[in-house]
Amino acid sequence: ASCVQYRLVVRDVNTLQILQLYTCLDQIQYIEWSSDSLFILCAMYKRGIVQVWSLEQPDWHCKIDEGSAGLVASCWSPDGRHILNTTEFHLRITVWSLCTKSVSYIKYPKACQQGIAFTRDGRYMAVAERRDCKDFISIFVCSDWQLLRHFDTETQDLFGIEWAPNGCVLAAWDTCLEYKILLYSLDGRLLSTYRAYEWSLGIKSVAWSPSSQFLAIGSYDEKVRILNHVTWKKITEFEHPATIANKRTIVYKEVEKSPSVETERLSFPPTRALASSLFSTQTKYDISQVPVSLQYVKPVADRANPKMGIGMLAFSPDNCFLATKNDNIPNAVWIWDIQKLKLFVVLEQLCAIQAFQWDPRQPRLAVCTGNSRVYLWSPAGCVAVQVPVEGDFQIVSLSWRSSGDSMALLSKDNFCVCYLEREEV
Repeated sequence: ASCVQYRLVVRDVNTLQILQLYTCLDQIQYIEWSSDSLFILCAMYKRGIVQVWSLEQPDWHCKIDEGSAGLVASCWSPDGRHILNTTEFHLRITVWSLCTKSVSYIKYPKACQQGIAFTRDGRYMAVAERRDCKDFISIFVCSDWQLLRHFDTETQDLFGIEWAPNGCVLAAWDTCLEYKILLYSLDGRLLSTYRAYEWSLGIKSVAWSPSSQFLAIGSYDEKVRILNHVTWKKITEFEHPATIANKRTIVYKEVEKSPSVETERLSFPPTRALASSLFSTQTKYDISQVPVSLQYVKPVADRANPKMGIGMLAFSPDNCFLATKNDNIPNAVWIWDIQKLKLFVVLEQLCAIQAFQWDPRQPRLAVCTGNSRVYLWSPAGCVAVQVPVEGDFQIVSLSWRSSGDSMALLSKDNFCVCYLEREEV
């Protein structure tokens, strides 16, 4: 699904043919599929309206108007039949049921980066709250939205919450001004508190491993710390230095190569295909000899949200690898071997990393850097793929299909779908 101003377009993934075209009341600012892909939500924050469309019944429609309360966020519940709307100034969360048309209210939600978290099985929801100048967490049962547990947290300014994939442990971390991460059980007991240091900028990113055995914490000191699920103590820390010295680390360096054109094919004026091949630069990967010095950017100290520290973290679906990005070294992706707890590969790009995401089915990482190429890494090697479109197509974001055989590549104004050949097993 994609939106163009006030129109919602639903296409077939394999052919990109338009299946449905819906017209909303205003410019769409956010869209989200329900978990079973039968409904799609369109939020128009400026007007405080959410419209829901059904793919099975195109004539059925639903409109939710928050009225004077306003709207700043909207999302589906895991069952795909309830919608959670957060009103302006985070006064409350309204839970709307599509089945019974009933409404539930959750008071005092906190305005933070990650204030709502669902367990993977969809049974429980945790909500970060702020009341009487203190932080709290409420855990609700998603079947009837009844409160299961309500407890305060030992945080100065709670910044985010995240369930472990197995749904047994909830991680809650403090604002970047204080390094503190708290681990709670489902019944609200504090299992452990972890602090790496004091009096400096703290946690920047957090990621659970798919097995729930490891919790990776990226911080402003350019390190990733891995906690284990038995004692919740640190088992190792990964540093991100500007010089790669270990000879066992493979460094793939992206280099430009000028296209080779036979002089016999040259004509004047050149054909469009020849002109595009003449003036388009192609890239490939070379394996660098270590030690390798990476481009290091010193952050501006007198500005908020400095470009420093571990800004991106992601585990591979098989738990074998962890991909990280150090914002001080914006052109590099670091891939760590979790079984050996060592640095395995560094990808050194020509441009700054915009996004990366793992294939949901296998250890294959897709990277984009704001140009018209998508980069793929797997343990077998590395490849750069040019998007075959005319004009300027700068990829700023990407998203894998759940089956892993294609991905959507997004620029500011357009998108395309990249299909990957599947290996026959």
